Amino acid sequence: MRTAGVWSQILLLSIAMSLPAGAQDISARSNLVPVPTLVLDEEGSNVFGLRQQDFAIEDDGIQQLVHLDEAAESKPLSLIVAVQCGRRAKRELGSIQGLPAMLDPILNEPNSEAAVLFFDSKLTLARDFTNHADVIEDELSSVGAGDGGASVLDAIAYSARLLARRPGERERVLLLISETRDHGSRFTTLDEVVRLIGENNISVYAIPFSAYLSQQLDVLRGTNQDEWTPYVDILEKVAAIRQAMKKNIPLTLTQLTGGEYRIFHTKKRFETEMIDLANHVHSRYALSFEPKNPHPGLHQIRVRLRDPSRKATVRYRSSYWMREEDAQ
Repeated sequence: MRTAGVWSQILLLSIAMSLPAGAQDISARSNLVPVPTLVLDEEGSNVFGLRQQDFAIEDDGIQQLVHLDEAAESKPLSLIVAVQCGRRAKRELGSIQGLPAMLDPILNEPNSEAAVLFFDSKLTLARDFTNHADVIEDELSSVGAGDGGASVLDAIAYSARLLARRPGERERVLLLISETRDHGSRFTTLDEVVRLIGENNISVYAIPFSAYLSQQLDVLRGTNQDEWTPYVDILEKVAAIRQAMKKNIPLTLTQLTGGEYRIFHTKKRFETEMIDLANHVHSRYALSFEPKNPHPGLHQIRVRLRDPSRKATVRYRSSYWMREEDAQ
């Protein structure tokens, strides 16, 4: 069984400590905490047929009453596709030409909606939310090379704010296709991005143009694998985690939100990864819980299967934020 990792918790705790008073101005308005959960077997195939009683959820180490929405397949989806068109993107745009068709399984779902954002040094909302799949496909097919910038942080924050305005009962997803580092964001900080994503229950899926691999990034891959413990020396790790976030923004956000991170180097590989991601978006168990002892600020989530003999990988969001007024 793979369980929640320590590294995302360290990052979020360091960010929480650095946020100015009153910074948490956007968040979910309900105490019900959604925890979309993907379960894969040893071959990487989806595990279906699990029931509510098969899962256990802990919030800051406290066992919670698990809810499973059996009608999750009909839950409406709000998706933003954010595509970098600046900087080195011009060398990669040919590989993603099949993106519109590969999104069909998502866009054709009843009540689903999508928006398209292109970005280089500036942001261009090519299409606001619509449920017309053909319109989205037309926009995605028209992407062209931009300027020399790649404002990844600005694009994520803008997408998060748009998703935050969608009705709370909708599943909020950001699909980010970009480089792994930011080049030119002027309006957004790293802390603000993590806060916006975490407070608004947004799942991030990312297919980066390239991966900047380092020893520091390797530790982040442990998310949802290593059991979190309060005895970790948090201050000792903060600097390394922040540095890792600066080197690979998409990787970190996917692991904080329970999304997925896939690397592609060829058009064929991109198509394979996109089809897999589209399948996983609608293959997650719609778990949720209402905190027994809610308190404002950062919370640690752990999800596991109750049967310890079952060999499976469990992917889920590892943290969430609760505003002070929601904790009353």
